[in-house]
Amino acid sequence: RIMRPDDANIAGNVHGGTILKMIEEAGAIISTRHCNSQAEEPCVAALARVERTDFLSPMCIGEVANVSAEITYTSRHSVEVQVNVMSENILTGAKKLTNKATLWYVPLSLKNVNKVLEVPPIQYTRKEQEDEGKKRYEEQKLDRLETKQRNGEVIFPVINPEPHTVGYSQSSLIHLVGPSDCTLLDFVHGGVTMKLMDEVAGIVAARHCKTNIVTASVDAINFHEKIKKGCVITISGRMTFTSNKSMEIEVFVDADPFLDEPRERYRAVSAFFTYVSLSKEGKPLPVPQLLTETEDEKRRFEEGKGRYLQTKAKRQAQMQQAAQ
Repeated sequence: RIMRPDDANIAGNVHGGTILKMIEEAGAIISTRHCNSQAEEPCVAALARVERTDFLSPMCIGEVANVSAEITYTSRHSVEVQVNVMSENILTGAKKLTNKATLWYVPLSLKNVNKVLEVPPIQYTRKEQEDEGKKRYEEQKLDRLETKQRNGEVIFPVINPEPHTVGYSQSSLIHLVGPSDCTLLDFVHGGVTMKLMDEVAGIVAARHCKTNIVTASVDAINFHEKIKKGCVITISGRMTFTSNKSMEIEVFVDADPFLDEPRERYRAVSAFFTYVSLSKEGKPLPVPQLLTETEDEKRRFEEGKGRYLQTKAKRQAQMQQAAQ
């Protein structure tokens, strides 16, 4: 679809959350289509996880986004989908790759939202494809478990915080889940949640830098529990790490069920977003150093630094391999 002015971020490019939402819609369509191809009862594919997603190139207003999806692995109860996003300048015909993403879905019965159905297997052209897919499946399964175990933290407001501290830029957004946010099973589309998370992360980054900011990448997004229609969700974000030119922001989503069964607030989604600061001309700017005050903030900073160095080393290895 063509990108319009209401898809823009403050830098004038397409909002990262808009792109994430399009990626999720493509994945939901292909995985739901596949899971119903041999199913005895109808189902809808629900997003469980998004692997790391890099924003390789900015997409501009007026360009056409082409989103393509392919199923690359199936386990008994989950589907792995690879999604590519291309931007096309319809005046010149020029095309460029803007995003590559890997998503995991599980099929939920239309008759019983808590029932996970079996996934029809796919045919692999090579045995290695199945082995590689199984390895990715086991890795994401382990990471999801580890992430869920450390998800007890909450964000509290800070009175009169100093600039460039965690408390100064932290932000929250409250949203009532309505019918337009939901799937056929009356729980929230993963893409809707990701777009709200990107908005909050962007506010945190902008507060910290006071400049134009854009989404550079998103670490794995884990969907721990479903969010039903009628819930009030709180999307919270806080700065965890800064390098010279990037900011890592932790974002999580808590849900408060009101309309159905009485239940305490629970952690539904969590992720880390990375942003960069830009000048008015679109050039990278230095990022103000994050000032950590508490032991928890210092610990999170060191954890973020570890993720940053790991990603940097992996990117350098890929560049060296491509050069060879």
